[in-house]
Amino acid sequence: MTTETLETVWAPRVLSVLRIVAALLFFEHGTAKLFGFPPSDFSPEVMSLPWIAGVLEVVGGALLIVGLFTRPVAFILSGQMAVAYWMFHHSSEKIYPLLNGGDGAILFCFIFLYLVFAGPGPWSLDALRRRES
Repeated sequence: MTTETLETVWAPRVLSVLRIVAALLFFEHGTAKLFGFPPSDFSPEVMSLPWIAGVLEVVGGALLIVGLFTRPVAFILSGQMAVAYWMFHHSSEKIYPLLNGGDGAILFCFIFLYLVFAGPGPWSLDALRRRES
């Protein structure tokens, strides 16, 4: 396999795989908050900040799984994860993400930020919509 093949054929496909896998993991956080699946000890009150985050995780995650409105959705979710890190994980006592539990929020933030610029990849509804227009 040549470098050209990796860059032109496989890199866009793997971008789609990255988007889908990250979105599935993100979606799972929302379903745990809102629907108790997978089972979790956390159930936020309706209209609370964690509940709103759960709605964003379910709706945004679903849209990213199928690759619809990828860039604006990824921008919103990247911001959500930045806010989540600074509001709930970062503290003056535990500045390292490994210790404050914020490593997932940071990874989601930067994966979604990457999707804002890279787009959804070829395996997406956005790509299908572009081909049809």
